[in-house]
Amino acid sequence: MDTKLTLEDGRQSLTSHLASKGFEIREKYGPLIGLTELRRILDDRSACRYPCSLVFDDLFLQPGEFAYPRPVGDRPEDGFTIYVHPIFALDPDRVPYLVLYQLVQVNYGDFATAADAETFGAQVLGLTQEVYYQSLCEMADQLPEGASSTCSCHG
Repeated sequence: MDTKLTLEDGRQSLTSHLASKGFEIREKYGPLIGLTELRRILDDRSACRYPCSLVFDDLFLQPGEFAYPRPVGDRPEDGFTIYVHPIFALDPDRVPYLVLYQLVQVNYGDFATAADAETFGAQVLGLTQEVYYQSLCEMADQLPEGASSTCSCHG
């Protein structure tokens, strides 16, 4: 029997893996994930594949972006700086929402979708995917005037 995996099979497998990984991280660091727990997650190579630092600066953010994982070097192993819009430095309880969304890009690259990031973040935070998505949209709507937002998830 010749079984061939399709791209959709790969996507479904990744989504399932991300849900499981998110639950595992919540079990290890939760149930409440704040800034302290987030920093531990970023230091844990079983949760965050590559070294990541967190910086509150909009220097590398596009209009409408609340956060962005910028590579430090040419290889993922060199690490990433996750830039978070400075407006969120005043609300540290919301920062994990933004960074967990970016962590999927760090760990899985372009193969991961916005829905994958929502699945992962929701699992880590113990939320439904819809509640997590709505929270991200509300945060994106807090960006200063001129930083247009189209919540689909930006950033």
